[in-house]
Amino acid sequence: MLRGVAAWVYLLRCADGTLYCGWTVDVERRLVAHNAGRASRYTRSRLPVALAWSQPQPDHSAARREEARIKALPRSRKLALISAHASAASRTPAKI
Repeated sequence: MLRGVAAWVYLLRCADGTLYCGWTVDVERRLVAHNAGRASRYTRSRLPVALAWSQPQPDHSAARREEARIKALPRSRKLALISAHASAASRTPAKI
């Protein structure tokens, strides 16, 4: 976990192609819980899921607000978030 990051908002890509948005304090642990069928009724029937996007938030309240904002977006805007994240990641030099 990054120092100073209290919470995360994330998007998962489900096996059926749908997207799921949530928030957590530990993205890796939450992804494991989703794939074990313990985190959400929605994702339980759409396994496996993969982390498509995540963004750090300063606190739990900010994470919940951002989650609500993202959930209200149309699918096309959620896909744009994922695409922008992937583009930025490919431009970041690898650490050796």
